[in-house]
Amino acid sequence: MSAARAARAQRLRGIYAIVNDGPPGVPLARARAALDGGVRILQYRAKAHFDPAALRALVALARERDALLILNDRAEAVRAFDCDGVHLGPDDAGFHDLTAIRAALPDRLIGLSCGTPAEARAAGDADYLGVGAIYATASKSDAGAPIGIDGLRATLAATALPVAAIGGITLERLPAIRASGAAMAAVIGAIFAAADPARAARALVDRWEAPAG
Repeated sequence: MSAARAARAQRLRGIYAIVNDGPPGVPLARARAALDGGVRILQYRAKAHFDPAALRALVALARERDALLILNDRAEAVRAFDCDGVHLGPDDAGFHDLTAIRAALPDRLIGLSCGTPAEARAAGDADYLGVGAIYATASKSDAGAPIGIDGLRATLAATALPVAAIGGITLERLPAIRASGAAMAAVIGAIFAAADPARAARALVDRWEAPAG
């Protein structure tokens, strides 16, 4: 593992905010709110429309705030836009064979979505896993049936990689996610559906970092 990849991997902990695409300026405003609240891992997810200008602005903001910026799906754009890594789902190119992705991105992070111990064991040369859906969620239409905390624990037991739990995670549910041993909690609505996203992000970060018990 390269030194740059290892340095990025060491930062895979805490609240992981997924910033969906939106009208001009909206993704950047969402990212800024999350960062203002103390989040230091962002993922830009542009399923319907990829906006290069938005991604450039997000990368610049992440650099300014010393945060990681992960790009969803588009591995070919990671190096061109100087993102910290890519996150791939089962339907994305390279998910089932990371050889070419890793060869192209030797110093960047690769995250994979999974929901079972078998999928976790098959992750290959990934740097972290996104595991879920833990709870029912309206933020992702193809999230599948929730696996619950027991499913999360079973998947954690099958891998040594850092895990970002995802799906229906709220402030109230965060302690159970933290206690499971997950390294990260990935959220969308818990921040961006709030009336004050920066305040919601700060509450999540503070709850995550609070001493156990």
